[in-house]
Amino acid sequence: MKQKLIIILSIFIILGLSFYCLFIEPENLKVTNYTIQDDRLSGLKVVFASDFHIKPRHEKQLEKVVTLINKQEADIVLSAGDFVNGHTKKSTMPASDIAKGLGKVKSKYGFYTTLGNHDGWYDRKTVAKELEANGIKVLENHNTSIKIDKRKIFIAGVEDMMTGEPNVYLAIDKAKSPIILLTHTPDMFPKVPYEVNLTLAGHTHGGQVRLPIIGSLFTASDYHDKYAKGLIEEDGRKMIVTTGIGTSILPLRFNCPPEIVVIKFEKKK
Repeated sequence: MKQKLIIILSIFIILGLSFYCLFIEPENLKVTNYTIQDDRLSGLKVVFASDFHIKPRHEKQLEKVVTLINKQEADIVLSAGDFVNGHTKKSTMPASDIAKGLGKVKSKYGFYTTLGNHDGWYDRKTVAKELEANGIKVLENHNTSIKIDKRKIFIAGVEDMMTGEPNVYLAIDKAKSPIILLTHTPDMFPKVPYEVNLTLAGHTHGGQVRLPIIGSLFTASDYHDKYAKGLIEEDGRKMIVTTGIGTSILPLRFNCPPEIVVIKFEKKK
């Protein structure tokens, strides 16, 4: 009798955990806040939202993301790509619909992005064209400047490591500090020059499944958990890696909820 009870309880626990991982945590989109001290970027508020992986018929999820981003009242909205989902066009909402939905994102000085590996597999030229048509500036191995309160801020982006040819030096060519660099994968970080004030990356999804003590089981990064998520400081350089919004490979999350990132810059104390 005792053995049967243990088996029944185990089944209920497994079913409950599976339900949570599949249907609860992936929908628990949160806002993660960071404050970074940087005199040249002080007063700036950035929203960083990446790895959307919008599936077919997920219009409501896309609207939810846009609404949450707009609530932050950002100066600039940035992304590191993977707007589409999966490896085939059947597994994703069309790029045109995704771009149209994200075209409703509001910010004072624009929405800038680079592209991810899923965008490359879908057709990077098509994704870029649709995004640009909806007011989202795509930066791949180049940069642009924004004038804010008499300051010039440079936003740079590199191509995806899996589907493109990333060149960080080409990306920041003629740009002057302050520079915010967008890269889909955090594995570019060791190559980022010191003149870049902040690097923003995605791709890892934080591992999607993070076990106590062990951490993530898989991050799609050669550096495994080192660059999986959060604020990383290395040799005086800073990078924020987001856990992303959607899921990839397996449609589940555990101890690694989806997020949009809000970054506020302030003067050094």
